[in-house]
Amino acid sequence: MKITVIGGGSWATAITKILCEGNVQIKWWMRSVEDAEHIKKHHHNRNYLSSVEIHPSKVKPYTNLKEALRGTDWVVLAVPAAFVSDALKSISKSNLEEKKIISAVKGMIPESNQLITDWLADNYQVSHQNMGIIAGPCHAEEVALEKQSYLTIASANMDLANDFANLMRCRYVSTSPLVDIYGVEYAAVMKNIVALSCGITHGLGGGDNFQAVMVSNAMQEIKRVVDVIAPMERDLSASAYLGDLLVTAYSQFSRNRTFGNMIGRGYSVQAAQLEMNMIAEGYYAVKCIYEMMQRFEVPMPITNFAYQILYKNASLKKEFEVLKKKLI
Repeated sequence: MKITVIGGGSWATAITKILCEGNVQIKWWMRSVEDAEHIKKHHHNRNYLSSVEIHPSKVKPYTNLKEALRGTDWVVLAVPAAFVSDALKSISKSNLEEKKIISAVKGMIPESNQLITDWLADNYQVSHQNMGIIAGPCHAEEVALEKQSYLTIASANMDLANDFANLMRCRYVSTSPLVDIYGVEYAAVMKNIVALSCGITHGLGGGDNFQAVMVSNAMQEIKRVVDVIAPMERDLSASAYLGDLLVTAYSQFSRNRTFGNMIGRGYSVQAAQLEMNMIAEGYYAVKCIYEMMQRFEVPMPITNFAYQILYKNASLKKEFEVLKKKLI
């Protein structure tokens, strides 16, 4: 099976590692010529998950995206949502024709407040029947350590979901297909907002008791959002929803929680971003979801809490007191 992986970060590296457990040939596109040359020579990503060995017989790095897409069956998109448009600017819709696209992006396009799948449909005319998404709970750092992990592949096309689930399944990764692509994609966006908010409250001195209440309230907030935007029967206690929320809200590896914790301790947004040197999708997702949901009368205390702090420079302590009164 021939697969193109787009992105040079930790999640792209983890996905490449998982796929290499099977019988595949991977064209791995990344922006940096220096990083691509380093992988060719030393067989590891020097910037992310550097302990992961990249098999030279299965993986070939590329910096020309059109060449990386030529002759492949699947495309895995694994770049931060804010940079998707820039990453794909060199290609046209013809480069993605008849390919199956899997989004590993857990964010929204900031300029248009769109899910990645909707943006691809609008800008590259990719059919929703040819798209799917990867959902957790799964941190790249634990994939690198080969700790048992679980992934859900969601798609409106169950044959596609099953096929890619089979490609991702290996001795340390269990996979399952799911038809609820919109619910899973929005839940993945929302859980980053929740984790970021949990980080802020922790930085402000909130304890485990408060975080437990936040996470339980967050499930209610996520349900209100997905029920309004993509109504259907779904079990939000499944790992693709609740499991992904829990690992992102609680894990030491959660960049969104880390980012929020820095904000809660007094860092500016810019200072936190510079120190992390990684993208916290939740920062952009807060604005996207807040603006999108303004036309619905849906109570969203956690999203509003994060929005007021990150985009309105509101008082941390004041917004914390407001949030406390709105949770149950």
